[in-house]
Amino acid sequence: MRSVIYLTLFLGLILFSSDGQAQTGALNKDPAILLKKYLELDNKGARLNSLSGESQKPYVGWKEEPVWGQLVVVSRYEVIEDFSQWDVKNNLDVVIPVEYKVLGSLYLEKAVFLSDPHVDRIGFRLKAVNGLWRVIEPIIPPHVGQKRVMNFVKQAIVEETDRSRVAVLTALRDELRVIGK
Repeated sequence: MRSVIYLTLFLGLILFSSDGQAQTGALNKDPAILLKKYLELDNKGARLNSLSGESQKPYVGWKEEPVWGQLVVVSRYEVIEDFSQWDVKNNLDVVIPVEYKVLGSLYLEKAVFLSDPHVDRIGFRLKAVNGLWRVIEPIIPPHVGQKRVMNFVKQAIVEETDRSRVAVLTALRDELRVIGK
């Protein structure tokens, strides 16, 4: 009986000390970890529809995601890990810079891509909200990786029934193929 109690205590200790049990955005964790998870989901197109957008709720401080008429197509992004480049307001409020290699913008209504290659540096503000790190600003249009945008357009082609719209989407797909090469 005593060995069962010791085993139970031992397993409980392992379970509660495990990093796997840490809550998303726990204040004792590096806020850059939460930001990287948010950006990874965004890069994979999590905000392209409302259902997948729910996956980002644990990372943000806002309740509603705006309806975006555009998305920014990126080839890569980098969270700046150098603390000296962070704007630390206090121990529960920090702005972490992220650099995006932007290829351009895709306007969804007209299915038009405007090429505008440049590097964009955006400061993401993370604050403690109800005892957890959360991205609170800026609320920007989705920044989606080129491959995911290609798949998004391909899916739109498959689902489209209007032939003229299929032609527009096909031209868009072909244009997106050659950017960034």
